Amino acid sequence: VHASEKNILKSVFHDLSQTHSLFIFSFSLFQSGDWVTCSSQNVYPLPQVSWATNPPSAQEALENSTIRTTDHKGLFTVESMLRIVGNFNNYTYLCSFKSSDKTEVWIASWKNQEDVTHEEGHPVLIPCNAPQMLHNFSLTWTFSSSSEPTLILRYDNRTRQTTNQWEGQAELDQDLVLLGDGSLLLNKPDSQEHSGTYTCMFTALHSKYIFQTKVNITVARESPDFSKFSLCMHGFSPTPSHSLFTCFIG
Repeated sequence: VHASEKNILKSVFHDLSQTHSLFIFSFSLFQSGDWVTCSSQNVYPLPQVSWATNPPSAQEALENSTIRTTDHKGLFTVESMLRIVGNFNNYTYLCSFKSSDKTEVWIASWKNQEDVTHEEGHPVLIPCNAPQMLHNFSLTWTFSSSSEPTLILRYDNRTRQTTNQWEGQAELDQDLVLLGDGSLLLNKPDSQEHSGTYTCMFTALHSKYIFQTKVNITVARESPDFSKFSLCMHGFSPTPSHSLFTCFIG
């Protein structure tokens, strides 16, 4: 960090320490195993961390631990872990970071949605709805199967621009997304390419809302006539009583 940048940071942190405002550079929420983890890097001053669920859980049921560290610049890193309560899919998990005077709150939520099973070749809609009306936000969809998550698309409601890495394969409804409906339409899903975990994230000034859905695209079922044709090709004749279909074998 250059001297000028250090002076700027010192000035900012001095002002913040006087006003008790919460200054956050990075804020994230993720799930791994039996835990949901909420973390923030480069925070000043040290925030208060709290957990809640929707539907509500008793505070004694929210088993959590928080680690706080500081770096040489006086910035804090806070990581808080909450053990999953009951059936993971039954709850939305909410983590909040509050300034010392409680005038500013940063909140993140995580919701595992019901699995989606759908036959390949037919359009399927993966739901994602913001829990409240957002004014300035971005929406990101990612996909993962056995590898690291890859970007599907990113939408910014301020510019109304979409960066779509799956052009022709996936899309948003441009009118509905302005109202907080960021559901993703897969136009012609393939069982091998599109089965996996889809993650949708709304990001606003002081909030993040994350929804994760496991999608299983099944192999298309054969039509009865195609199945009989396949039998014929292997030298078998369908039962006459079941169909008027006739095999002609040379």
